[in-house]
Amino acid sequence: MSGRHILLANVFFAPFTYGGATIVAEEVARALIRRHGMRVTAVSVCRRADLVPYGLIRSEVAGITNYLINLPPQVSYAEIYNNSRVTEIVARLMDQLAPDLLHAHCVQDMGAGFLQAARARGLPTILSVHDFWWLCERQFMIRSDQRYCGQNPVDITRCRGCVQEMSAARTRQDFLFQQAAQADIVTYPSQFARDLSEASGLAPGKGVVWPNGVTLPDEGFFRMQAARRAGDPRIAFGFLGGPSQIKGWPLIRRTFTGLGRSDFRGYLVDGSLDGNWWRGHDLTGLDGDWQVYPRFDQAGMDAFYARIDVLLFASQWKETYGLAIREALARGIQVIQTDSGGTTEHTAVRPETLIPIGAGPEALRPQIVAALMCDPAQFPAHRVCGFGDQAAELARMIGGLLGQDIARARA
Repeated sequence: MSGRHILLANVFFAPFTYGGATIVAEEVARALIRRHGMRVTAVSVCRRADLVPYGLIRSEVAGITNYLINLPPQVSYAEIYNNSRVTEIVARLMDQLAPDLLHAHCVQDMGAGFLQAARARGLPTILSVHDFWWLCERQFMIRSDQRYCGQNPVDITRCRGCVQEMSAARTRQDFLFQQAAQADIVTYPSQFARDLSEASGLAPGKGVVWPNGVTLPDEGFFRMQAARRAGDPRIAFGFLGGPSQIKGWPLIRRTFTGLGRSDFRGYLVDGSLDGNWWRGHDLTGLDGDWQVYPRFDQAGMDAFYARIDVLLFASQWKETYGLAIREALARGIQVIQTDSGGTTEHTAVRPETLIPIGAGPEALRPQIVAALMCDPAQFPAHRVCGFGDQAAELARMIGGLLGQDIARARA
């Protein structure tokens, strides 16, 4: 596999990193280069008013060339999923770069038209689905009332209350399903995501579960964790979801209001780019000592997790994965979570402890009280897939596809 050239399409990519799927794309790409001798070129998008619309910018970070397509400030509804200008540019890059394989990662805002372009060029393609953008124009199956849709399978005739215009939504679904069918393999981060997507008609039979990797703890993490616990024995809770209903903040707030004890700490991570998630939110009514923790990158992850003993994951929708949960489990941190789809698919998760989506403080509070009574050292670190493991699995899939492609060519 050494020397194989992969063209990676992802809506964001370094130097403009944002979101968990982008972190996965970047880390796996670096591991493919470092461990498997592959060459990776990225194509992504940006929006810069000082540059011509659909201009192409060439950047390079950590040895990976990234071609950024500058989108105009506004695009039409259809151009979000089928942008002919983006398709034309990516197709031109395919012709110029002559990659061995296309990996289409997260393509919202890029459109999916270049999957057909890859098929027309005989380019083997892996499509990775990370959320429900392929099934839902709102991307996360969250209704306008900020509640989880709950369809399984998704039937677009039941989407009338959410979509902008029904005929446009049908056209969108038809196009995206046609494009997904062009891929040789469609990956999903969880069994839940694959089952829901295929049952809903997205590339049935092509799906494989490809769990996301996480940044594993550095060698000194557990010493840092032990030192913090020795210096401040109070149990510390952490929440990374932001102050939204869909991430469960109202439930957490109600649970920690009137808890009846304050001998603990709480950290609310501000994941926004400009530090505005928690601005204006009054935390004085919460029991315990709460503070906002600034956004951190992969390099700062251990410093944050060493501060907490319990991760609160109160998502009110069925998610496709759960990077934070795996990050915590790898570091021996207790996780209290809702029954939130793909987030629960780990051997360390006990189904009887999952909090039903929609339940109130009466379901969460007993687990909080129990956590306050526990010795955090009793929770061992669990085996979790790292980015190296994830890249190795992708390399195996790439090898299978390219081996088949070579076999067909020789035949």
